[in-house]
Amino acid sequence: MRENSRSARAVNIVLEAARRYGAETRLLDLRVVNLPMFRPLSPAGSSEIREATEAVNWADAFVLASPDYHGSMSGALKNFLDHYWAEFAGKLFGYLCASHEKGLTVMEQMRTAVRQCYGWSLPYGVAFNGDQDFDAEGNMMKPLVAERLQMLARDLVVYGAIIREQFERDIGGAATDTFAARYRK
Repeated sequence: MRENSRSARAVNIVLEAARRYGAETRLLDLRVVNLPMFRPLSPAGSSEIREATEAVNWADAFVLASPDYHGSMSGALKNFLDHYWAEFAGKLFGYLCASHEKGLTVMEQMRTAVRQCYGWSLPYGVAFNGDQDFDAEGNMMKPLVAERLQMLARDLVVYGAIIREQFERDIGGAATDTFAARYRK
């Protein structure tokens, strides 16, 4: 939520790399799209919710990023995840965490929330230390972290397309022995 956020910078690095791998990308910036606090029985008619929902429905894969706040994801990200469920099924997620440690519990919490919505997760995430890994202009200074961000982008593009294509075939098919069958209308 901070201006010049290192998490946002890392997401933009991944999105830039994903475009080089042929993906169309969008950024849903929760600092700009101010989602109301999730309340299950509230009407879902705000322009922010419509904007976020359109982006979620459009995407085949996601990169989620959060700073490490007391060993957990940010409240803004958790609130975003709370707004959706079936929309995440059959889509791939990658994870970034700005942390002075390893960010493992933060990424595992994001992964758990996505798994509960039947989304797929890459088996790794990328943690970075904002102050140590980025320079004052927001450029990545650590080659190993930069390589991992590139790898995450590539894997989201390649495996995201494969998972989403198969999920769509399963929804459109007649097979009943696939989890995707439950999403048929």
